[in-house]
Amino acid sequence: MVYNGLNTRHTYTIKEACPEYYDCERLWSVLAEELVVLDADSPLWSVARPLLEAALRLEHREDDYSWHGWNKQQINEFLAGLPQRCSLVVGVWETSLAEDDVIEHEVLLLGVVCEVVAGEVCSIRTYEALTAYGLGPVSSLEPGIDDAIEIIHIARTQVAPVAWALFSDKATWDEWLFASSDQGDVVNKGDILTAFARQGRCVIMGNQTVHHHQKEER
Repeated sequence: MVYNGLNTRHTYTIKEACPEYYDCERLWSVLAEELVVLDADSPLWSVARPLLEAALRLEHREDDYSWHGWNKQQINEFLAGLPQRCSLVVGVWETSLAEDDVIEHEVLLLGVVCEVVAGEVCSIRTYEALTAYGLGPVSSLEPGIDDAIEIIHIARTQVAPVAWALFSDKATWDEWLFASSDQGDVVNKGDILTAFARQGRCVIMGNQTVHHHQKEER
């Protein structure tokens, strides 16, 4: 598989990025067998890596296994509904106090771009990799429309057209990520996220938002 527009200074296969979860005999569905992590040495990867590990656990387990309301069927159906080649963007900020413990400021906690080809995630990079193409320093990125548009623009030109982009605060992200039924079973993550967006708790952008709204209006 050929990857275009990548920062090749620090690339890792899934075996190198998460060796303890790699199994060459496993069946792949959500993640491409040749999945590449571009910048696993980035500080942002420390937050992204547990999510990849959770996806790998889902891959290893039976179809009825769920992780905090997620299962393989729900993820596969979401990926199957995406364009043939696209990207998914996630940005999560956390409110932090300055040194004087008075002034609050937003700190980027998680920033990743996933490249999806034919329903499989084939590459993952953090926002650090986008700085080589003009994105400002990660420490200066803010949860506002200007930075969101710039992130999407660079992801579109250097990775693939952005199908979905999610920008959120940590509290909303955690509530959505770990949401499950009272019995700990699978829940519809799409419906929960849509409800949060309508409440103004997060922002959803990308090409697929237009198609989603058209379906709702029918």
